[in-house]
Amino acid sequence: MIRRASLVIVGALLGATAMSVIYSAGVPAQAAGPSTYRELSIFGDVFERVRAQYVTPPDEEKLVENAINGMLTSLDPHSSFMNAKDAEDMRTQTRGEFGGLGIEVTMENELVKVIAPIDDTPASKAGILAGDLISEIDGAPVRGLKLEDAVEKMRGGINTPIKLTIIRQGADKPLDITVVRDIIAVRAVKSRVEGGDVGYVRVISFTEKTYDDLEKAIKKIKADVPADKLKGYVLDLRLNPGGLLDQAINVSDAFLERGEVVSTRGRNAEETRRFNAGPGDLTDGKPVIVLVNGGSASASEIVAGALQDLRRATVLGTRSFGKGSVQTIIPLGDAGALRLTTALYYTPSGKSIQGTGIQPDIKVDQPLPPELQGKIRAEGESSLRGHIQGSAETDEGSGSAAYVPPEAKDDIQLNYALDLFRGVKKDSSFPPSPDKAAAATIKK
Repeated sequence: MIRRASLVIVGALLGATAMSVIYSAGVPAQAAGPSTYRELSIFGDVFERVRAQYVTPPDEEKLVENAINGMLTSLDPHSSFMNAKDAEDMRTQTRGEFGGLGIEVTMENELVKVIAPIDDTPASKAGILAGDLISEIDGAPVRGLKLEDAVEKMRGGINTPIKLTIIRQGADKPLDITVVRDIIAVRAVKSRVEGGDVGYVRVISFTEKTYDDLEKAIKKIKADVPADKLKGYVLDLRLNPGGLLDQAINVSDAFLERGEVVSTRGRNAEETRRFNAGPGDLTDGKPVIVLVNGGSASASEIVAGALQDLRRATVLGTRSFGKGSVQTIIPLGDAGALRLTTALYYTPSGKSIQGTGIQPDIKVDQPLPPELQGKIRAEGESSLRGHIQGSAETDEGSGSAAYVPPEAKDDIQLNYALDLFRGVKKDSSFPPSPDKAAAATIKK
């Protein structure tokens, strides 16, 4: 198995617009020509005019930050400047842990609603329950806050207390509950056994914990289901916006014995990098079905593309997001970091999914419930303004609806996969045979 330090990020950890990132200590820049410096002097003149004469005194730091972002976003949707706070938030997300309470939340009627407390966290130990509505945080009303602002208030240093005012159904008055923050490890993988004979593994995002969580999940499934009864695995990558590249490689390698997983190709030929799988299939060669939809982006597309090209898994669902570019993170000291598109990545067969996405072997649509019809649009990389045109991109574009029902019984895509495992449904693409993968793909 490939095991590498987490040096590369591919995918979006926030939202479906998927950003791909490679950490870098910095790249030496070539000196610009005289005309470029003349243009920069014009920028300086404009900045001084705005600073001195705008109708209200502007925030000079914001002026510079917005000017930098204007330059970067004119290149493509994924290049940007991250100030110090944004850069630290990104590092926190990729670590997969933070100082907080341990609750999954949403917004309802301008209050923070607890979807569920995470087991064995400060919130669950303090008695926070699913369905609780948080009306105040440390005495300050939640109404008027965005969800992300409320979440930011609840996060903080470990061993620091926070008082939550809770409205609970059945309680005659609001409850004040004090919770002491601790390190919260976000689960990157969730798993269960479906019907006693199929292992279900959902990869939520590709953080530093993903491969280890996947290994534990598969080990538990194998312990719960005898090998002669276990028909195979569903690898659910729907709504997965991406994450660390090395984790995407390791997750792919968990199901592979050989072959190229992915390659990245930059501006110059010498920048091409290839990543290969090694011996050691965690699933012992059991059949695998990968679920994708329009919310499957970047790192999740690397996994789906590798397992599809190498004929290790059957991909089922709808067309993925189509995010196939790589960004380099260049630290800028205390100022933050620069995220700059520097390469595209390619599946083992040499295909770029930029603007096209992963086309499933078996297309299965998931209808939207009546209350969501007209509210969820099919979006993909190809619909992003200023995106890099993919070499194989057509008017058809990329992406599809990104919706997964909350109840497994309503999940048509999942149940179609289970029917394939149990022989209720048949398709020529299942089960695939790695021996039939193109020789050129494996020998690269």
